Amino acid sequence: MSVEVDFVDKKEVHLRSLKQSGHVGFDSLPDQLVNKSVQNGFVFNVMCIGETGLGKSTLMDTLFNTSFESTPSPHTLPSVKLKAHTYELQESNVRLKLTICDTVGYGDQINKDDSFKAVVDYIDAQFENYLQEELKIKRSLVTCHDSRIHICLYFICPTGHGLKSLDLVCMKKLDSKVNIIPVIAKADTISKVELQRFKAKIIQELNTNGVHIYQFPTDDETVAETNTSMNSHIPFAVVGSTEFIKVGNKLIRARQYPWGTVQVENETHCDFVKLREMLIRTNMEDMREKTHTRHYELYRQKRLEQMGFSDVDSDNKPISFQQTFEAKRSNHLAELQSKEEEVRQMFVQRVKEKEAELKESEKDLHAKFEKLKRDHAEEKRKLEESRKALEEDYLDFQRRKQQLATAHHTLTLGKSKKK
Repeated sequence: MSVEVDFVDKKEVHLRSLKQSGHVGFDSLPDQLVNKSVQNGFVFNVMCIGETGLGKSTLMDTLFNTSFESTPSPHTLPSVKLKAHTYELQESNVRLKLTICDTVGYGDQINKDDSFKAVVDYIDAQFENYLQEELKIKRSLVTCHDSRIHICLYFICPTGHGLKSLDLVCMKKLDSKVNIIPVIAKADTISKVELQRFKAKIIQELNTNGVHIYQFPTDDETVAETNTSMNSHIPFAVVGSTEFIKVGNKLIRARQYPWGTVQVENETHCDFVKLREMLIRTNMEDMREKTHTRHYELYRQKRLEQMGFSDVDSDNKPISFQQTFEAKRSNHLAELQSKEEEVRQMFVQRVKEKEAELKESEKDLHAKFEKLKRDHAEEKRKLEESRKALEEDYLDFQRRKQQLATAHHTLTLGKSKKK
């Protein structure tokens, strides 16, 4: 059977079923998709949130049946730090690029108000990196490392008294950004009766505070029954161990205590097998898909709206991305021209003001020059008068001197004649 599509407009599409006269071969598309996926490998990113010492690293080693050789974290860190390590795992012919992100120092500070902020910023940063790669002209989404968090395992301290305020605040901040599965850490430290009460108390507090945790999908008939049953077991009470003990002829993961042995993969002892089945073997692809189609899309929508993009214009009519871009570009150019004109006018005004200042300064300098010129002329006139007065005094002195000399000579002659 095939379908013919008649395009009437963008909103209305008519489909018409057609029959084929023979085998074409596109029924091999699922096999092609599987082969391509196996060839490219898969990416899965896990974030572990919980207080130091709750066994986050041990549980990761147990889940993936390997040793990630993580180093213990101190309780004295002044702030929360996120450390992400990427590993290459292979099972049969399937390759998995696994990234484990640990929240080092979470909940260890006296003031825990901002403990969740580093986690939220990290998740947003991974979304932003993917968005920037997506917006490039020359993209490489296939080859670039997708670091978006697909699942957050939130480790709850096995107090038996309900959730701490930090747990509620953090999960509330994260439930729209990442798939959250709460797990009760070190579940072998409380009894089964206390554990059931603790689980009920946690679910009640989550519902009361409007925290939306990840629900295993029930729309697929092949896993609907299993996932529905597993949803009722959340939060999973887990125990992790890197030690093996011999039970009969088999080596099993377990924790040895003076009072007995806790078998990690024994479903009567803890929910580890349920968690592994749901997280890895059944719903890993759904978590990856929900991260992309729900959480990333929500982040992308908000970021594009912050950038000024929208699907509708001011009249609530559909508008394309290109039209929005052209409108923003035109507005931007208009703003640039307006700013350019404003700067030009400001420059002209400042030039005029500077010219006026220079003219005023020139006027002051000219006035000072004229004053100096007048003062100089006056000084010169006074000096000339003084010179003339001195010359007259000198001539008068010479005349008197001559007269005195003449009078003296006459007197001397008169005395000589008398003798």
